[in-house]
Amino acid sequence: MPDLQRAIQGCLACPLGPGRLKFVFGEGDPKARLMFVGEGPGRDEDQAGRPFVGKAGELLDKMIVAIGLRREDTYIANIVKCRPPDNRTPTSDEARACLGYLRRQIELIQPAVIVTLGATPLRELLGISEGITRVRGQWKRLQMGGREIPVMPTFHPAYVLRQYTQDVRRSVWEDLKAAKAWVDKGAED
Repeated sequence: MPDLQRAIQGCLACPLGPGRLKFVFGEGDPKARLMFVGEGPGRDEDQAGRPFVGKAGELLDKMIVAIGLRREDTYIANIVKCRPPDNRTPTSDEARACLGYLRRQIELIQPAVIVTLGATPLRELLGISEGITRVRGQWKRLQMGGREIPVMPTFHPAYVLRQYTQDVRRSVWEDLKAAKAWVDKGAED
């Protein structure tokens, strides 16, 4: 995967490239069975060059620990690799410019399960435009390279921080437990 990272680090395929501080490729176990896909780096991630390092990242780390894993056991990436201005949602054009990179990461990692965080990865990776509240918790499938990868859509940790209710927390907990159970089931086969 370092070859892929080097190959795309200087990407200027969309307007986000020139404005970034650091390229945020993704990180984690390159053989991870569980992969998380968010929408794009925020200010903290742009400064650090790592995904999910701000408050949403702290919550994601806690969520990963709650299902019995460590961040290092998973792989974490985003739809776009450069920070959108003012932490806005990436446009479809920006996402399409990066989507090939993400798909190549998925091909190399070959995760057993992908958890999409929020509506953007759901829309851009799977082509599902329904809102996240309608489809979270429902298994979806990603066809790649002759394989079918189960995908569990759930809320983005930033949303959970903004809407910190018992229902939202319970929903995310159920989604992550289901994803972990699928990973564990696959490990037994």
